[in-house]
Amino acid sequence: MEDIIKQFESIPTTCISDAMDGLNNFNPEIKPLKEEYRFAGRALTVKIPVGDNLAVLRAIRESKPGDVLVIDTKGDTYRGIAGDFVVGMAQTLGVNALVVDGAVRDVLGIKELNFPVFCKGIAVAASGKAGVGEINVPISCGGQPVHPGDMIVGDANGVVVIPQAIEQEVLKKAADRLKKDEIREEKVSGKKEEILKYLDEMLSK
Repeated sequence: MEDIIKQFESIPTTCISDAMDGLNNFNPEIKPLKEEYRFAGRALTVKIPVGDNLAVLRAIRESKPGDVLVIDTKGDTYRGIAGDFVVGMAQTLGVNALVVDGAVRDVLGIKELNFPVFCKGIAVAASGKAGVGEINVPISCGGQPVHPGDMIVGDANGVVVIPQAIEQEVLKKAADRLKKDEIREEKVSGKKEEILKYLDEMLSK
């Protein structure tokens, strides 16, 4: 795994978002199936029409260990683009996470896999396999543009995308923000006088 991916894994999405002024966050409806899920990795993008998931299978077949499948389903939540069987295949081949601007199904089976899946909802209906769709092309997911190879990070708060061109800059800013937050927390937490002082400073700006 790339060192930069490991570094992003250790930083909350909130700090990463702050480092980009909140401009690269996915729609907050896209949430993890389990709050403890956390991941970072490079985007393997999938663009499919509503209700057809054959391109998802193609992406899984061509994935490399550590890839994050980012799937543009046009926000449709009526049909699940993957169930526990498909997610299990992705997990076995080393995919790091699945981010879907849409729905999955077989949710109990997926949760048993303990594999990071982030989606807008749960569906009953399956997708068809007409074969329309593309992989490794620019897409829109959760209201954000995503290009192949962009850094994707997700945790209980949601998902952010970091364009490759600015990932080093964002990593530094996010790490600095995390350090400042930790120092502030240590200084103020549980201390009435420090809390009042902090609030006064903020309200006087």
